[in-house]
Amino acid sequence: MTTALRPSAIIPSGFRVDRVSIEGEMTTIEARAIAATRTCPDCGSISRRVHSHYSRRLSDLPLAGRVGRISLTARRFRCMTPTCRRSIFTERFGDDIIAARARRTARLENVVHHLALALGGRSAAGRARRLMMPVSNDTLLRVVRRGGRPSPPPPTVIGIDDWAWKRNRRYGAIICDLGRHRPIKLLPDREPATAQAWLAGQPQIAIVARDRGGGFALAASRALPGALQVADRWHLMENASAAFLGAVRKSMRCIRSALGATFVDPALLTAAEKLQYEGYLRREEVNAAIFARAERGASIKEIVRETGNSRGLVRKILRGQRSEIFRTRESSLEPHLPWLDAQWAAGCHNGAELWRRLQAAGFRGSLRVVSEWAGRRRRSEKMDAAGLHRTPSARTIARLMTSGRDALSTTETLTIAAIEDSVPALVEARAAVAAFQATIRKKAGDDLDGWIDRAKTGLLASFASGVTKDRAAVVAAITNVWSNGQTEGQITRLKLIKRQMYGRAKLDLLEARLLGAD
Repeated sequence: MTTALRPSAIIPSGFRVDRVSIEGEMTTIEARAIAATRTCPDCGSISRRVHSHYSRRLSDLPLAGRVGRISLTARRFRCMTPTCRRSIFTERFGDDIIAARARRTARLENVVHHLALALGGRSAAGRARRLMMPVSNDTLLRVVRRGGRPSPPPPTVIGIDDWAWKRNRRYGAIICDLGRHRPIKLLPDREPATAQAWLAGQPQIAIVARDRGGGFALAASRALPGALQVADRWHLMENASAAFLGAVRKSMRCIRSALGATFVDPALLTAAEKLQYEGYLRREEVNAAIFARAERGASIKEIVRETGNSRGLVRKILRGQRSEIFRTRESSLEPHLPWLDAQWAAGCHNGAELWRRLQAAGFRGSLRVVSEWAGRRRRSEKMDAAGLHRTPSARTIARLMTSGRDALSTTETLTIAAIEDSVPALVEARAAVAAFQATIRKKAGDDLDGWIDRAKTGLLASFASGVTKDRAAVVAAITNVWSNGQTEGQITRLKLIKRQMYGRAKLDLLEARLLGAD
């Protein structure tokens, strides 16, 4: 069944169409209100007496592929109540049709608002222009701000985490309702006092999922002492891996001794490696000076004052985490080293020829990489055998020690075997990290106390101490279903919105877009 379209159907209800005209890319609809009476906005009395008429020009939804405009003939009425202070008033049409003093109809305002929430200012302005709804980027942002933020229901399970306004300089905080999978609040900073002030106004919260940082833990303990705090499981796994990397860095001197690389021959080094080696020698001088002061009984604060180094650097040196010689990167030749060794042993010592053969085998690296390897190999054969060994970086060793043996080359396997044989404390640290991560995966909260007793005497003592201090939250993370993963996802979404606006949006605009788009 086909229904004829009335002319009045193309404009909001309550109006009569007088005329429709098309001029260029614009369709203009001349209309007037149907109702004979209007209500005074002050006293509420109904009036029929028309004082005068005036014209309102309103932007509306596009019509027939053209920009839509409504030329509305509006009326002024006389208020018949003698005591009313408003003797003349203009007719109102309702905020769901045309708001007072508005230049757009409510239905166009709604479309513009959602377009701005999704795309921001400049991008939404370009899209709106293509959709025949021209509006400036500043107007779009004003519409978002005017729309405000929705008031969410009081949450009972929340996740809180920090996010970067500008990395390493300024941070904010985000709070999510984990039960509804929705962000509910942005805080201007990550200070404990700011988070505590917000949490104090939400006494119904029973569970707080957070990261391992102490700021949010302190705020939750003070504002909601009865709430259960849950440490984030991903951060626990990452902290355990970082603790093992720290253990490897502490053991680098022993590792170099195990690999016979205590002596470095500068003649075997490339230009870049010589620069790194010179930097290592300078760092060793600073390290020796700090160790000497520490042996005399000086505190970290006194060492910082005497040497001028930062507190973090002094602490890192005293923990043995600054003894690497080379900061090596993974080479593109790594998968091909066994083949290269075999070709070299067979008598092929020409770098260009080796590179051509590698290309035929699928190698995509440059000639320079292979030539440098061949030159280094040629020089090493002329030097003492003590100069042949080079210790991988701590990060590489940590990766190799935690990888499956079937994924390692012969050279890597021999390297790890030598380390495991000479540094048993590192093997124990690796086993402890694996046991901790297995405890989290298996949700075996009862095993945590035994793990702490095992780890607190080895290279992971610092990490075990941190777990002990935050034991209740760690146990809750192992045994509870809640975690802060979805908060991390909302942070990723927040970063996308922030970058859409070129990082210049203020907190109210970010919050309006983040919360209003749900």
